[in-house]
Amino acid sequence: MKKFHILTIFPEFFEGFANTGIVSKAVKKGLVYLNTVNLRDYTTDKHRTVDDVVYGGGPGMLLKPEPIFRAYEEISKEKKPYVLITEPWGRRFDQKFAQELSEKDEIMIICGRYEGVDERVKAIVDQEVSIGDFVLSGGEPAALVIMDAVIRLIPGVVGDEDSLRVDSFSDGLVGYPNYTRPPVFNGMEVPQILRSGNHKLIELWRRWKQIENTYKKRPDLLKKADLSEKDKKILHYIKKGKKFEDFISDNKV
Repeated sequence: MKKFHILTIFPEFFEGFANTGIVSKAVKKGLVYLNTVNLRDYTTDKHRTVDDVVYGGGPGMLLKPEPIFRAYEEISKEKKPYVLITEPWGRRFDQKFAQELSEKDEIMIICGRYEGVDERVKAIVDQEVSIGDFVLSGGEPAALVIMDAVIRLIPGVVGDEDSLRVDSFSDGLVGYPNYTRPPVFNGMEVPQILRSGNHKLIELWRRWKQIENTYKKRPDLLKKADLSEKDKKILHYIKKGKKFEDFISDNKV
């Protein structure tokens, strides 16, 4: 069972997430355990204070270290979790990072608020993580993104696990276009090749489209993608402005 411990001052933020879609199914199957921890439960004053002013002056408030440490220490009595904290300057969250996290048994996510957290909290953090170069009102939305991406990689969560293999970024490239019925809609037709029944040709077309989409939309990914010799030949054709039909004809596919 994969365990997530989410440290937050807004536990209600995660109620819908835990009761919706594949996450809900994963929880019911016993594949995932979501422990939403209200930091106010780890305060000691009657006002349940979780924040305070910034030493040295400055705008806003910071989350205090004591409630976070108390929650961490209680959870760690059974097993130390891998601790993440959401920060805009942290390691960029991507599919590779999601794969790495899917191999951890227990993950704790500290959701910052206000102007952030007291820097001393970083003593228990294994990795600062960011979902993009923008600022959110708190770490909760980022925590949802991280958990959703990781949970779907857990064996048994996604019904058709072959779908994980063809997901965008699963092999470093973006995905290929997909279609369903009807075959013609508003004058737009599903590519004939997908209705041909020729699975070898369909697979090749999809690979062509993956490489073509990546070249057009995210060329930076091609620099680090592990391309086969056939992939490199496809990319060469695409760069020269040639079509899939040219590739088939020239290579007698």
